[in-house]
Amino acid sequence: MAPELTWQKSSYCAQGNSCIHIAATPTTPRKIHLTESGDPTGAILTTTPAAFHTLLTTLKADTPPPGATVPAIEVTLGEALDAPVRVRSTTAPDTVVTTDRRKWHTFVLGVQAGEFDHFA
Repeated sequence: MAPELTWQKSSYCAQGNSCIHIAATPTTPRKIHLTESGDPTGAILTTTPAAFHTLLTTLKADTPPPGATVPAIEVTLGEALDAPVRVRSTTAPDTVVTTDRRKWHTFVLGVQAGEFDHFA
């Protein structure tokens, strides 16, 4: 039986709105999970704490850290302002979490405020 996950969203996400949520498995080996509550596919990206740490560091500094870990989390932002934001892991490229720029921005604000540091 899979352990129960406790999901956390950014404090910048409005109450009741769909947002990006992060959780960690409480068992070893520890895995980090990322989903978007409004994603109709219900996709859940699962990655390592090291890869999630690289994502956090990249979002805080706006550049990947030297010696970035692999596997990586890739984020694709479409050129149009209304284009979806897609997040996937290089180890599971078929699992894609989809969100929009507003929700991604609230997640990034939470990252920059250190709200998800304890997951890495």
